[in-house]
Amino acid sequence: MIEDREITLTELLKEVRRIEVHSKRLVTGVMAGGYSSVFRGAGIEFDEVREYVEGDDPRSVDWNVTARIGRPYIKKYKDERDLTVLFLLDLSASTLGGFGHWSVRQTAARICACLGLSAVRNNDRVGLIAFSDHVEKNVPALKGIGHALRIVRDCLALPRTSDGTDLAPALELASRAARMHSVVFVMSDFLTTGWERALSLCARRHDVIAVRLISPELESVASGLVRVRDLESSRVHVVDWGDRRVREAYRERVESWQRRTEATLRRVGVDRMDVRVPREPDKEAVARPILKFFRMREVRGAKR
Repeated sequence: MIEDREITLTELLKEVRRIEVHSKRLVTGVMAGGYSSVFRGAGIEFDEVREYVEGDDPRSVDWNVTARIGRPYIKKYKDERDLTVLFLLDLSASTLGGFGHWSVRQTAARICACLGLSAVRNNDRVGLIAFSDHVEKNVPALKGIGHALRIVRDCLALPRTSDGTDLAPALELASRAARMHSVVFVMSDFLTTGWERALSLCARRHDVIAVRLISPELESVASGLVRVRDLESSRVHVVDWGDRRVREAYRERVESWQRRTEATLRRVGVDRMDVRVPREPDKEAVARPILKFFRMREVRGAKR
């Protein structure tokens, strides 16, 4: 089980470097092109006119140039990127425990690395709002790989001043701070309430994606007597997972939470990306859900 402890500077730098190397491989490999096709800029701007070749869209023909030269020419455009990507990161105590190979927070750092490096590769800005039951830190959105790696470092090492969770203050800040339409990734286990209205208001202004981080213990439980501690309340309980009624009651509560969360996200028009924290080492644990999300967005866009 991962413990809440201070991370040394040497450990931090090594971890950031490992995440950077692996994320760069994903961004330039299996994820290449997915980000830019899903998250487009505010519009398009004229780039150049070139001669028509077989396979070009006839709707792009520039008839004035074609008539003047006598051969078909088309207009080429390029995206006006100018996108801002904001990561809202849950720092509450519950993100540091669990039976996974990584903690929820370490998993979130890897998601930030993949999406953040994809963003800067497309010349977009990235920013971070870290929160517990209040906003702990607001990192303004800037461009550049150095800034993206700073955000990864903060995801791993930012201290918190409270163990509790409240998504509303961070969502409200994101609604106010980003003046133009932005892409907002809310990364949390969502094991709390009271965020529904703030999320709905934020989604009216921005493209909000709920990244639900799911620890292994939410999907399968241990066997026998287990001593557990609630990291946010510090309460300690002894649970008999050998009792069928206990296991069934736990499973029903988890399923009820999942249905309730999913129904709320659908109601407010927010897409969901479920990321399961791996119990064992898994190099594709982060890439799989991101690619699945990209495909969902592309298919949905093609149907419109």
